[in-house]
Amino acid sequence: MAKKKKVRIDLRKNRQKRARANDLTRAFGDEKPASAESASGERVRPKGEMSRRRTIMTDADEGRDGAGEGAAAEGASGRRAVDESTWLSGRVVRVHGLLNIVEAEDGRTYPCHVRRLLKSMAIDGRNVVAAGDRVWFRPPDSAGSEGFIERVEPRKGVVTRGYRGRRHIIAANVDAVFIVSALEEPGLKISLIDRYLAAAEFNGVRPVIVLNKADLVDVSLYQWVVGLYTQLGYETLLTSAADGRGLDRLRSLLGRGVTAISGQSGVGKSSLLNALQPGLNLRVREVSDWTAKGKHTTTTAELIRLDGGGYVVDTPGLRQFELWGVLPGELEGCFVEFRPFVPLCRFPDCSHTHEGRCAVKDAVYWGWIHAGRYESYLKLYHQRPEEGG
Repeated sequence: MAKKKKVRIDLRKNRQKRARANDLTRAFGDEKPASAESASGERVRPKGEMSRRRTIMTDADEGRDGAGEGAAAEGASGRRAVDESTWLSGRVVRVHGLLNIVEAEDGRTYPCHVRRLLKSMAIDGRNVVAAGDRVWFRPPDSAGSEGFIERVEPRKGVVTRGYRGRRHIIAANVDAVFIVSALEEPGLKISLIDRYLAAAEFNGVRPVIVLNKADLVDVSLYQWVVGLYTQLGYETLLTSAADGRGLDRLRSLLGRGVTAISGQSGVGKSSLLNALQPGLNLRVREVSDWTAKGKHTTTTAELIRLDGGGYVVDTPGLRQFELWGVLPGELEGCFVEFRPFVPLCRFPDCSHTHEGRCAVKDAVYWGWIHAGRYESYLKLYHQRPEEGG
């Protein structure tokens, strides 16, 4: 039997403030002595924000420091002791509001809520659970009831962004991310692709660039885009759900592990999946004629098992993408073409924004680094969120 260990964890700060005393007039005639009144208001243990900690049981070998980046980032959610006699292991396939659909190892699915303790832990993310998470859950006791997610395993590969000052995990435990952008309706946004690439490099996820709706344009006008990213080492595909262009290559890539498909609204993510696997019947909508932007059709991320092997996470379209967790001094490592020139800069802490004798800026001047990629770097360095349409 595995040894257990007690650890103290931080909980979210109590947002509730002490209620204002509004019964002063009602208690005006109270004849109780002042000493008795003050004694009843004293507390040995502090209340509110100062007492938001709790002791939990963890596995001894998982409670050490360095248990993994996921465990450190998400508090003690991935370190709770597992009760294998009553809990089952599974994977979250869909998060819909407060309800999560979990697929067990035998393929059965269970509707589950998140245990209150997990939701109360102090984490930097919006939600404790995301599509693709490996979890331990307590199955429903009877028909019609719902289970409870008791533990979330540390994550290995994530697609994440910053949203309103918090971390938003779009998909968890993925091997690759397909960055889908439309050549027309709503149109190509190079800077948004660069943000996705930087996030993928930082999180250790293999990116693939998918330029969709190739049937609507003259693709010869966009060969420079394909050449730009191919030279950087990123696989770039021209696809179309209408005429089937590039679908065979897309299908072969999706058969490898777990892949997240992400991009702005209206680029045709769900249409591509419907074309790759008939019968999915994912909802699709046309781009708005008034705003020329996509309409939010996919409202929640969903993990889908493909007939040809592998899993895919169909994610909602994003209107804004902000890089999360990357310090300005670390950003240069997210741009692969910067790496040969960074050691040649005059200053070891060069930001590549204003310094003289900067090898990166010289490379931009001589055309060795694309000027548009450098502009994307400057936007990210000053952290200006990119509108996705």
